[in-house]
Amino acid sequence: MKIISNILRSALCFSVSGLITTGQLQAAEFNFKLHHLLPPMSEVHTKIMLPWAEKIEQESNGRIHIDVYPAMQLGGKPAQLFDQARKGSADITWTVAGYTPGRFRKSEVFELPFMASSAEVTSQALQQFATEEMTDDFREVKLLAIHTNATGVLHSRGKGIHKMEDLAGLKIRAPNKAMAEVYALMGASPIFMPAPQMSSALSKGVLDVASLSYDIVGPLKIHELTQSTTEISGDRGLYGQVFLFSMNKKSYLKLPKELQQVIDNNSGIKLAAWMGRILDEMGAKGRTLVKDSGNEIIVLSADETRHWRETAQPVIDAWMDDMNSDGEDGKKLYQRANQLIDQYGRKP
Repeated sequence: MKIISNILRSALCFSVSGLITTGQLQAAEFNFKLHHLLPPMSEVHTKIMLPWAEKIEQESNGRIHIDVYPAMQLGGKPAQLFDQARKGSADITWTVAGYTPGRFRKSEVFELPFMASSAEVTSQALQQFATEEMTDDFREVKLLAIHTNATGVLHSRGKGIHKMEDLAGLKIRAPNKAMAEVYALMGASPIFMPAPQMSSALSKGVLDVASLSYDIVGPLKIHELTQSTTEISGDRGLYGQVFLFSMNKKSYLKLPKELQQVIDNNSGIKLAAWMGRILDEMGAKGRTLVKDSGNEIIVLSADETRHWRETAQPVIDAWMDDMNSDGEDGKKLYQRANQLIDQYGRKP
């Protein structure tokens, strides 16, 4: 079923100046398709994708119309979404960078353990980092935004995870390559899996632990399939996940300059910050949902968190070494990412 953007005309969350009524909108001159992997009831769909598409339509005075297709309705697999935008089978796509391990190497620094702060802070840092360091990775698309969500936590079936030893032998969803390596070092058995598959995997016992941020708990009913959630103490989370919001370059370039400006005005660091802020709000709601369902929320002590950090350090070191092998300065990239997160974290 096609989900179109104008069903949420009144739900704009991203600041809109000079709202235009339906009667004032002209017939669209340019019709685009926006494709993503999450279900239509997800808040990424209802609070980010639809409002963004509607904002473009309103600010273009109806000259641009964007149909939003959730849940892979246009076909393909989540790992193919970036290439759908690159090749033009969809005009705009939103996907997880980590679904294609090794492709966006520099962005992986934001997925390393104990790197990510809040989604709003980390997304701004990542967007600036991409502008400085990753222009070549996105030369074939119009990058609208690169961002992260709320930091990942561990949702467990059965006995809760109070210490690292509790992970021994458990089958845990790995959100990206770095965290798969971390979980293996901690004694768990990592399994790569897109987020939408986790509900079924938990219910069938394919997974013991869902490594997942709070913002997607509700739509996937993770709180109904698990009994406890483990969080990390401190101002950096266990991990972050990088997302790509991309537009086909030909679709962008066929727009006249004034409509390209509409896209530009709704891209970049302000868009990344807005996406991050919405995802933080969604994460807070997800945590409340977990708590209200009666599930145990375990917060690791500072000492235990330090133990996890020390165990994960070889993964960070290995990433820097790999970047050095590729002719990059891994340590410099790691330090710059940390510097940017600290910088945006200090802003009022």
